Amino acid sequence: MKIKRIGVAAIALAAAGALTLAGCSSSSEPEAPAGDSTAIITTNGSEPQNPLIPTNTNETGGGKILDSIFAGLVYYDGEGAPHNDMAESIETDDAQTYTITIKDGQKFTNGEDVTSESFVKAWNYGAALDNAQLSSYFFDSIEGFSYDENVDELSGLEVVDDSTFTVTLKQPESDFPLRLGYSAFFPLPEAAWEDLDAFGENPIGNGPYMLDGEGAWKHNERIDLVVNEDYQGDRQAANGGLSIIFYATQDAAYADLQGGNLDILDAIPDSALSTFQDEFGDRSVTQGAAIFQSFVVPDRLAHFGGEEGKLRRAAISHAINREEVTDVIFSGTRTPAHDFTSPVIDGYSEDIPGSEVLEYDPELAKELWAEADAISPWEGSFQIGYNADGGHQGWVDAVTNQIKNELGIDASGAPYPTFAEFRTAITDRTIETGFRTGWQADYPSLSNFLGPIYVTGAGSNDGDYSNPEFDALIQEGLSETEVEAGIEKFQQAQEILFEDLPAIPLWYSTVNGAWSEQVENVQFGWNSVPLYYEVTKSE
Repeated sequence: MKIKRIGVAAIALAAAGALTLAGCSSSSEPEAPAGDSTAIITTNGSEPQNPLIPTNTNETGGGKILDSIFAGLVYYDGEGAPHNDMAESIETDDAQTYTITIKDGQKFTNGEDVTSESFVKAWNYGAALDNAQLSSYFFDSIEGFSYDENVDELSGLEVVDDSTFTVTLKQPESDFPLRLGYSAFFPLPEAAWEDLDAFGENPIGNGPYMLDGEGAWKHNERIDLVVNEDYQGDRQAANGGLSIIFYATQDAAYADLQGGNLDILDAIPDSALSTFQDEFGDRSVTQGAAIFQSFVVPDRLAHFGGEEGKLRRAAISHAINREEVTDVIFSGTRTPAHDFTSPVIDGYSEDIPGSEVLEYDPELAKELWAEADAISPWEGSFQIGYNADGGHQGWVDAVTNQIKNELGIDASGAPYPTFAEFRTAITDRTIETGFRTGWQADYPSLSNFLGPIYVTGAGSNDGDYSNPEFDALIQEGLSETEVEAGIEKFQQAQEILFEDLPAIPLWYSTVNGAWSEQVENVQFGWNSVPLYYEVTKSE
């Protein structure tokens, strides 16, 4: 089966340059597609881990909702290229100080104007150490940010007037505008600050959709969105709204799609991967996406600290036959990993020194495990935690069986009922096993697969990995003004990851999806998420 690759980063970085200098904007309004403009699109999702605060949402369930109800300074089209949304322009002379101008007349759904303060206040809150926001890392580049002490107001953020603010970075970073479509950079209305917890349960946004009144979010069941008529950006909805249903299993969602009770499914269960394209034909898709899958075994677990831990992680990696798992479990719809990023991102390489640790080599695996036993004899069981509602049991069972057979130890999966429970155990550091991890890119850049996950103290650094040499290379790469020079630093940083294995890379995901006969104009974006606002539906 061929996997379509999309040229995300080359397009995105070229567009980012235009955005930095002059700002991108659409030259003409797209022709409205045919369909019932009041029809509600139904799709699958998962219960968000936390209340819907943009700076405290770093998982896909909440992210899918936030991207529909908020509009940032820029948005990404289907190929990953950025376009201005709330921004009129993003300008700089030196790639260190940026002047951002907001379009006139933009409003939140409660009638408040979207102003410079809407962005600056939200970013300051997200960056402040005392607020413990999961996405605080994304403000690391801004002057004044600190991991060591609380900073209520970043010195690098300054409101000029209602429609203009400036951002001063610690160092020149030419790809800064490219990041600004990620949810951490969304604005918040003044109403949010009256009671932020309550706001997170019923958020007021400024995007193409909005919550369908009180009670729109039925926890562990669904969330119902309707069109925001006040949104003036390019992502104008061609339908009447979006209902995101939180299924207990992917098989249940697939059954609803087959029965005509679901419009769009973006995650085909393992049981249907070999048949869904035959069943749905041209109403199905298999294409490359910026998604990386792995699992983490934290240093804090017994036998996984220090040199012993390095040896055991390398042994486990060599014990996994990735080719077999991707063929048998995923019917060839996954590609074995060769690095820590994604083949659809500019800078991807299969030749980074140290990547041979990903090769299936059972004899070497046994030797490395024996070396670790010489330091401290193994005892106990090895487990990989996962969320049972995400279709992960098949591969977890396969991988742990391989580890058991090749290393001669007890190994198994450790399921959690829901994604929200699973992620909470990880972020609370109460999970006492290894655990599956995955990364769906926030913006199309090589650094996005590295910094937010492995830099010391980063919000998505679930294993609490820390290596100063790695941190320094990431910062050096970000500061490069030439794309190729930055890529070189990021690849050097990956050499360190291959030695330490803070996560064990498994494979790259494709997006495998299908849709019903009732909908048209279905396009899956560069990051695997359908562009829901483009979808039309006949009733």
